[in-house]
Amino acid sequence: MGRNTRKRRTPLATKVIAGAAALAIGGGGLVWANFYASAHEKNGGQNATKSGQAQVATINCPDVGQKLTKVPRKARWGVARELARLDRQITEAYSRLAETRQAQAGDANYVDNAILGPLKDKRLATLDRIGINIKRAGGQERDLGRFAPCQGVPAEQPGGGDGGQNGGGQNDGGQDNGGGQDNGGGQDNGGQAGNGPLADDFIRIEDVQPGTRNLPNGLPANGDTGSTGSFTTVCGTNENALRNSDNVIVAPGVSNGAQHQHDYVGNQANNAFASDEDLASGDTSCQNQGDRSSYFWPVLRIQDGTQDIDQDQPGGGQDGNVGKIVAPTEVNLKFVGNRTSEVVAMPRALRIITGDAKAFTNGLGNANTAWSCTGFEDRQVTDKYPVCPEGSGVVRTSSFQSCWDGQNTDSANHRTHVAFVGEDGSCPNGFQAIPQLQVRLVYDNIPAPQVDNGQLVNPYAVDTFPEQLHKPITDHNDFINFFDEDLMNEMVQCINSGQDCQ
Repeated sequence: MGRNTRKRRTPLATKVIAGAAALAIGGGGLVWANFYASAHEKNGGQNATKSGQAQVATINCPDVGQKLTKVPRKARWGVARELARLDRQITEAYSRLAETRQAQAGDANYVDNAILGPLKDKRLATLDRIGINIKRAGGQERDLGRFAPCQGVPAEQPGGGDGGQNGGGQNDGGQDNGGGQDNGGGQDNGGQAGNGPLADDFIRIEDVQPGTRNLPNGLPANGDTGSTGSFTTVCGTNENALRNSDNVIVAPGVSNGAQHQHDYVGNQANNAFASDEDLASGDTSCQNQGDRSSYFWPVLRIQDGTQDIDQDQPGGGQDGNVGKIVAPTEVNLKFVGNRTSEVVAMPRALRIITGDAKAFTNGLGNANTAWSCTGFEDRQVTDKYPVCPEGSGVVRTSSFQSCWDGQNTDSANHRTHVAFVGEDGSCPNGFQAIPQLQVRLVYDNIPAPQVDNGQLVNPYAVDTFPEQLHKPITDHNDFINFFDEDLMNEMVQCINSGQDCQ
């Protein structure tokens, strides 16, 4: 996509090449069969499935927002509102899918006729309004109607969209661990709310091979040309419990635009209606008051049978996100340099999203997630939640895009203004190296899931859009730069001179 020269990652594999994932019940607890699977084989036609062939687990619709790479600035606000409407339509269709299992069992055409057909009609009307918004602002007319049809994804054949910007952690060395995802079957998709997770979404960290993904703990020196320093900012662990289900980057002006809760550290003014001026003048949880940047990510919940305060609210129970929210016990925010060049300052209000909240149906094109456990961080997985041994905490790691086009603080699809480095560590032509944000979240407060009488007990899961089934591959992270100019320049100088500062 754009000028990003990284190779596109293949979709999640349906074929396990190093052994099958298996679960067995024994001794009243969870017995995990030793397995390690690879997802580097091509999936081949995942999107060709028709809904009537098997039990439909979820709904896969084209991610229109990722395909709109050119939207006039004057139209972006209106387009964002319509894109949020498309997301809501998918959620409503997924709810009908989950509530009509008996009718589906008696009619092979029920999903097509009663769910996917009406969804297509609603999407056509919304896509038409998007086209009108773009045309009125002077943009090029496009045939958006081709993005209206959606597909029912059978339980045994999830996801696999064409992705978009090449995802994955920067210099990750091959991140696609774990077996091919399986939605499971039956009358729902597992989990406390009937939309995940499943036992197959978990793996014992001891059963993951070491060295599965290079860790983003700093970049090695590369002659005299690289920038090997680092800058750490300390912004707390969201002790203020600042959360909402907005996303001011993707859905500005839309309440519950994310349809899942975010934890926020740093800027305390972030909500759907915050302007750049609001963010620039907002309070910050960072120790250095020169950092008013916003750092936010979807919350984790333990599905222990309890509910949190948002159980009847949008972004919470109304969107299939249930269970007890757990805040990270440790948040590490670190900026590092580039292997081949010095870095330049980030512009004020630069927005970066890493990962993909819809990766389960979109495919791995923008996926960029790493799950691990403390003491085992040389073993990382992408499409599995780790089951950590006693005394070890769950770790989520995100390494952001670190190449900037030198002009834009955002782009129509929120991706093409930034890029990952290439295999040699350099930025694509026309892009400049900026400090790379690395976010490491540790949770020492998550008990290991168990299986009791065939049921998954106390699983944890990341908040998602309902149709994404709480899959770990949907993890993502967001950043809006509001360092003041002096502190940003200090960061750049520190990184370029090879120092470690905070």
